[in-house]
Amino acid sequence: MSAPVSHEVRILFLGDSYTVGESVANDQAWPSRLVAMLRAGGVIVAAPVIIAQTGWTTDELSAAIDAARPRETFDIVTLLIGVNNQYRDRPIEAYQEQFVELLERAVDFAAGVASHVIVLSVPDWSITPFANGRDRDRISAAIDAFNMVNRAEAKYAGARYVDITLSSRRAASEPELLASDDLHPSGEMYAIWADLVLPVALDILGIRQFQAAQPDEL
Repeated sequence: MSAPVSHEVRILFLGDSYTVGESVANDQAWPSRLVAMLRAGGVIVAAPVIIAQTGWTTDELSAAIDAARPRETFDIVTLLIGVNNQYRDRPIEAYQEQFVELLERAVDFAAGVASHVIVLSVPDWSITPFANGRDRDRISAAIDAFNMVNRAEAKYAGARYVDITLSSRRAASEPELLASDDLHPSGEMYAIWADLVLPVALDILGIRQFQAAQPDEL
């Protein structure tokens, strides 16, 4: 493992509503929580760069990156995208092609270091009240299929991978993990995701000793 980072850490978050933190306050979204925990542990983190919007599919995220045109490189880049491809019944083959392109761009933003990219799995919205009247089993199976793609491509590229799908399914029996819109995660769920991403981020930064603050301390 490399020596702990000694400069201001820059993080780029790429995604959709799950990265924006739809239906919760900005400081409750998992990117904000992750940055807050790193700072609370003594890591100097620059203001995060977030390219994400509710409803975006893979091609829409790519177009938004083109429009934003970030020119700097980052110590960590996260990528969480695909739920809207599934929601719109887009072909999984198209998702794979576009996801690979996004992953390649993410690696470029990470100065060409694939191991500094963190891919997050797509959460499962089939367990939410929003899915009432829909074929929940079909949705869940499709989410699993999309995640097989992004997991395999992340592994092939040498990127890190964090599975948040299992924790998202806890909302079926823990309604407090859902926001008031009965679809998106609550702050409590985002806290779980930030906790899952934190050790991977620390490993990327070469930090071995770290005292993380609890979510209610942020």
